Amino acid sequence: MFRNTNYLKMGNEKQKRAFAAIESLGIMKQLSEYNPTLCGTLPIEMDIEGSDLDMIMEVYDLKRFEEELNIFYRENENYRIKQLIIREQPVVKANFIFEGFEFELFGQPRPIESQYAYLHMLIEDAVIKEFPEVKAKVISLKQQGFKTEPAFCQVLELEGKDPYESLLTFGRNMGYI
Repeated sequence: MFRNTNYLKMGNEKQKRAFAAIESLGIMKQLSEYNPTLCGTLPIEMDIEGSDLDMIMEVYDLKRFEEELNIFYRENENYRIKQLIIREQPVVKANFIFEGFEFELFGQPRPIESQYAYLHMLIEDAVIKEFPEVKAKVISLKQQGFKTEPAFCQVLELEGKDPYESLLTFGRNMGYI
């Protein structure tokens, strides 16, 4: 369901505006070879004021990807780009504002289906469908400044030093992924 953005057209008002912004920006076409996928809280209606649009991509030539991002998006408000290592993986991350949304474009040499952002979104979606009462509790914590995954871990009482790993373990154990 989440592999393209068409579902946003039938979503809530913010999802419809996000779809229009994504289309207007041209990400799905310009970066199609990288399988751009919207992840995070907006697709599963867990976003709060200020939530960004996280677009993850499968990228094996990070230098070329960075060059393309600079060509396509550097003129956008607050544009910044950097290379970093996350969980021993090289990534390129670009952020900017477009049509009222903060975008985060994230490329790493890994299939979409095995990237943490995608897996976390699938788990979170499954949790709120199975346990609807979790949604309001997580949103409340997010409004207090918690990141999404740590908020889920607190509400679900998951142990562990790394909430991102704890949520993955939980999701696997529950059969969500």
